[in-house]
Amino acid sequence: MRPASADETDQPAGLREIEAELAKRWPENKIEPSLDRINALMDILGEPQRAYPSIHITGTNGKTSTARMVEQLLNTFELRTGRYTSPHVESVTERISLDGQPISAEKFVETYQDIEPYVLMVDEAQPVPLSFFEVLTGMAYAAFADAPVDVAVVEVGMGGSWDATNVIDAAVSVITPVSLDHTDRLGSTTGEIATEKAGIIKQGALAVVSQQPLDAAQAILERAVQVEATVAREGLEFGVLSREIAVGGQLLTLRGLGGGEYTDVFIPLHGEHQAHNASMALAAVEAFFGIGAAREGRLDLDKVRQAFSGVSSPGRLEVVRRSPTILLDAAHNPAGARVTAAAVGEAFDFNKLVGVIATSGDKDVIGLLEAFEPILAEVVITQNSTHRAMPVDALAAQAVEVFGEDRVQIEPRLDDAIEAAVTLAEEEGDLTGTGVLITGSVITVGEARLLLGRK
Repeated sequence: MRPASADETDQPAGLREIEAELAKRWPENKIEPSLDRINALMDILGEPQRAYPSIHITGTNGKTSTARMVEQLLNTFELRTGRYTSPHVESVTERISLDGQPISAEKFVETYQDIEPYVLMVDEAQPVPLSFFEVLTGMAYAAFADAPVDVAVVEVGMGGSWDATNVIDAAVSVITPVSLDHTDRLGSTTGEIATEKAGIIKQGALAVVSQQPLDAAQAILERAVQVEATVAREGLEFGVLSREIAVGGQLLTLRGLGGGEYTDVFIPLHGEHQAHNASMALAAVEAFFGIGAAREGRLDLDKVRQAFSGVSSPGRLEVVRRSPTILLDAAHNPAGARVTAAAVGEAFDFNKLVGVIATSGDKDVIGLLEAFEPILAEVVITQNSTHRAMPVDALAAQAVEVFGEDRVQIEPRLDDAIEAAVTLAEEEGDLTGTGVLITGSVITVGEARLLLGRK
């Protein structure tokens, strides 16, 4: 059984009931090329998404970390923010944040109850009822308008053009690295996937774009030309000038859109990818404040340092225990696994690292396992509790192909898998040099967080 989405003793019954109602709708991993339903909901709610400016973020990997960094920067500059991200790690309430904190269970229930009559009206008028993700998107936009927020930071659920979030008219669009994922729904090449993701770039907007594969970059630039948008490219208009490994994170020098340098910026996150996420977030916030093409300069350096020093990204190379060290990371595709493996090698000096892996069934599992194989001495294969999980025996068969039978252990229950991995790590004797990496999906990480008592 999967642990509850949060400690149920702390949840009002209403939240559990609403989660059960939402679960009956189309799952969020199902995409249909239509914005009709979400547009109908926004219309009947009075277009709440137009009550505030927004920053819209898409990409294959790094979206949530970048969104959290953007939010932290805006908060430090004393703007009230709303942040909408997905999926959640533990509780569905995490998806809708105000001023950097998930809304309370009570506020979640209240927001759902406020829009529920309108949701039902749209359901009756449309050929297909609103999906799980569409209703949550409507709740987020309504909650932000009710707060009210000064700016919304919105992460795409999947893709871009047809994603339910794409009813906002964001002046700043952010596209993090594009790689192969959801190929059955978004396209079989990075260029095709980027074409879908670039659909969030609006007329006359500014697009902040990370370093991309050539075909993805071309697709994004073609979209920008079509809508007369300005493109700021990482490595050209802005970027990471230097980075040094530091205790608990890394120390960066960043160049912003206005040509200004931001020195001695500490972020308490591991991995080169997080440095690039920081660069993207800074450029997005500079663009929001009009720094760049319109004017030169930089944001207040002390505030930028303050903001980045306080960032967090739960479930992204997160240390939840010591002796042995237990890491949680939500890598769920080969590109994400490769950056995680590189970050582990750079930030941790393990003599032995044991993996606990549970994935969804629709992923490139072989590619993910191959990315982790060089850093994992052994793996414990398990299964999370959702219907999308790859069956443990099928996942184990693929793990044996990559790791060899002697390095693979099977434990169908996640709690047993974690215990088995800790036992394997402890066999090394020197616990200061051993570790356990729990990975494969956001859901796996969320369930592990609950089992390990992390809050």
